Amino acid sequence: MSYRCLMIVNPARIRCKNEHLLIETEEVHSVPIEDISAIVLESRQSTITTAAMAALAQNGVVTFWCDETHLPCGISLPFAQHSRQLGVLRWQMELTLPAKKRMWQQVVTAKIQNQAECLALCGKTQEAAFLFGRAKAVTSGDKDNVEASAAAYYFPALFGEGYTRRNEDTRNAALNYAYAILRGYMARCLTVYGFQPCLGLHHDSELNQFNLADDLMEPFRPVADLYVAANVAEDAALTPILKGKLVNLLNADILSGGQHHSVAYAMERLVQGLRGQALLLPKLLEYKQHSYE
Repeated sequence: MSYRCLMIVNPARIRCKNEHLLIETEEVHSVPIEDISAIVLESRQSTITTAAMAALAQNGVVTFWCDETHLPCGISLPFAQHSRQLGVLRWQMELTLPAKKRMWQQVVTAKIQNQAECLALCGKTQEAAFLFGRAKAVTSGDKDNVEASAAAYYFPALFGEGYTRRNEDTRNAALNYAYAILRGYMARCLTVYGFQPCLGLHHDSELNQFNLADDLMEPFRPVADLYVAANVAEDAALTPILKGKLVNLLNADILSGGQHHSVAYAMERLVQGLRGQALLLPKLLEYKQHSYE
């Protein structure tokens, strides 16, 4: 199982040899491609060969590309790697609206429960109790939009009165960075298992090619919220070290089906169960890196 998340911040030449990724800076670093789950190419002076890009895609690796501000602006995903691509597409196209609504209800409930758990882990027990109660009010399709009202309560409770997601501070920048990584990795899991990410359960914008990824990443957002609330100050700098730690949230510990797994593998397990509509939705844990035995 792939587990390594690489972040390249210095100019490098990247190529592949003998099923290893070679990253040439002042030294040559060699990493087995089968161990890699995600790569963030932050350095704009780096180059990568087409052979390396093909090898990464064939092994299900998601590659993030960064803009001039060193923030993710694009991703490269595996394409048509699943042996039953047409069958998966037919399932997506034939999924009924009631089934979508039931699945979206499960996703939103899990998201709000994880937001409540995030507050509890931050010592905000009363606020957490309120959100746990709101999670029970989510109906099929979330027709009352409990998700939005919970978010309006949650973020000021977590970060302080007056805080909004529109604030221009490092906490929001860090959240946006982490969410982009989570979204991209969920899109990677979907494409590896033959799903079309544009066909969502709830999100359905014709301008969004990642509607389904946006649906399924929702319960994982509190992983980033918890880390940022505990480790990022309003006026801190979004340094390469901090970005590396945000990327590495893919290896944070989380409960999936009652078992401890990394966030990355929990995403994969969620996607694996999607066709059976038996969603293995994650449950937030106190932040620590997952231990691979």
